[in-house]
Amino acid sequence: MSIKMLASIAFGGAFGAVFRYLMMSGVGHFLHAGFPYATLVVNVLGSFVLGSLIEVMAISWSPSQEMRSFLVVGVLGAFTTFSTFSLDVVYLIERGQLTSAGGYIALSVILSIVGLFAGMMLFRQFLA
Repeated sequence: MSIKMLASIAFGGAFGAVFRYLMMSGVGHFLHAGFPYATLVVNVLGSFVLGSLIEVMAISWSPSQEMRSFLVVGVLGAFTTFSTFSLDVVYLIERGQLTSAGGYIALSVILSIVGLFAGMMLFRQFLA
């Protein structure tokens, strides 16, 4: 892995993280509900942008590996990892692996929530 590749990812990650913060702050400012609309908007928007990029790069644009990594891993990876999860699901579905796609969805959602809860509980025990 080259320094140029790592720099592309790092710069994209910084941009994506700041953009996520701005989007979440903006959406949160307008929608003061108990539902996580800001996260939903970021995840759906990130998934839409990743889908658009994947098609554009497959059909009409061949950016360098550094540019691909800047956009997909850096910007969108920091903006939302849900977009990458969505792409994995679509790839499984397009390959006809519907059972794997369903299992991946269920395991990703359930185990991520369990993992988050377990981490919270663990540190509540030590820090409380």
